[in-house]
Amino acid sequence: MPCRPPTPMKQALSGAFDMLSHSMETYFGAPHDNNLSDLIAEANMRCIIDNTRKMIAAPEDLAPRSELFWASAMAENGILKIGKQTAFQAHMIEHQLGAYTDCNHGFGLAVIHPTMYRHMMSGAPEKFARFAAAVWGIDADGRTTEELAAAGIDALEALIAEIGLSAKLSDMGIEGEGVDEMLRAVADSTIIIPTCPRVLDADEVYEILEECK
Repeated sequence: MPCRPPTPMKQALSGAFDMLSHSMETYFGAPHDNNLSDLIAEANMRCIIDNTRKMIAAPEDLAPRSELFWASAMAENGILKIGKQTAFQAHMIEHQLGAYTDCNHGFGLAVIHPTMYRHMMSGAPEKFARFAAAVWGIDADGRTTEELAAAGIDALEALIAEIGLSAKLSDMGIEGEGVDEMLRAVADSTIIIPTCPRVLDADEVYEILEECK
């Protein structure tokens, strides 16, 4: 029996990054010590990263897409959230950005996450360092906690470039006259999440968006 044609790659990549984002934004919520929910989240993130690469390498192969469907369910079925306070600040920023620009959700998240995490990293450097080691396999030897934490964010940014997602707002056509005023409106209307490693305010959200241009 023939299979249905696969989802177009652009939308598949958008969905893959969205499920990675859901996993990360749960993972970086409190508590930051070892717990089963975070261990499952680390496995889910590794699965998403691995199968996104496999999907790009073999677009017609349904096996990586099947694993991504399973990872998507795990990212949002509540299991990763057991015992956690979530930290969905990137989603709140992107929702407002999408309201003002109609940009692709997953691509918008990809632009926001690395810059936002560099702003947040100082609030939970040990957790970001754990993310670098457990999810990206980065060796801690010879690195301070802060250096390891930063390397994990660099790895996330490198993945975004590798799989062809947007790196800057301008990549999605968000540029030109009036963009600063629009980004100010996005920042001022963004819901602030109080359970992030560092709690942002509207001015810092605006700063992040300006850095993302």
